[in-house]
Amino acid sequence: MPARQDDGRVRLQKALANAGVASRRVCEQYITEGRVEVNGKIVRELGSRIDPTCDRVYVDGTAVQFDQSMRYVILNKPTGVVSTMKDEHGRRDLREFTREWSERLYNVGRLDYETSGLLVLTNDGELANILAHPSYGVEKTYIAKVKGRVTAQTLQKLLRGIELEDGPIKIDSGKILADQPGHGASLVEVTLHSGRNRIVRRMFDAVGHPVTELVRRSFGPLHLGSLRAGQSREVTQDELGKLLTLARRAAKRPDQGSVTGTQGGDA
Repeated sequence: MPARQDDGRVRLQKALANAGVASRRVCEQYITEGRVEVNGKIVRELGSRIDPTCDRVYVDGTAVQFDQSMRYVILNKPTGVVSTMKDEHGRRDLREFTREWSERLYNVGRLDYETSGLLVLTNDGELANILAHPSYGVEKTYIAKVKGRVTAQTLQKLLRGIELEDGPIKIDSGKILADQPGHGASLVEVTLHSGRNRIVRRMFDAVGHPVTELVRRSFGPLHLGSLRAGQSREVTQDELGKLLTLARRAAKRPDQGSVTGTQGGDA
């Protein structure tokens, strides 16, 4: 946290530099160029002060996190691991992947026991509750290996929307990555916003192509990249800014409602 002065307010350029945005001199340039917004207003005065504990600051439209005690981690969750910090049935859980972090981390939403891929871990409870809330579907991309040959017509059906027992649903985009007729399988990439329980598996079941393997490749602005199963890393400064911006926009939505203590569904 930036060192406090007087009533807890510090110079804007110092707070930005301490948050890792850029050097103090470059932050001063950002301010004078009108690239810094504080609580919805552009600030150009170098003498401006803020309270890092409550003021909302953006640089070029991207949110800034001043609380250096907050930790944000990407984990490539392997299959055969439950998305909880302690499993009462003795199955593998997330604790074995968080031992290197001194902070007490929690998962943002869940992935199925059989599903691998990107899972966000953080000690930022506010962000976790917002991004896991079912009424605000963060865009997620999955790669699914499914039984049978998926055709362009089937993909169009998923794009137009299908009816499930808990209501209509459709994917935002999708493409066939590989057709393996000799193995009776297809590899398909789909992107959707829904946070419903086991939604990807249920959608493919509904069109006659049960999922045999499922990997989440992205969550909002975060991408798995080359991270191997079981590996984790902290998000970059750029990724953090985009993630915080996404969460703050979600919190402002008039239909968001209360998000306290809510977790999203499985893939």
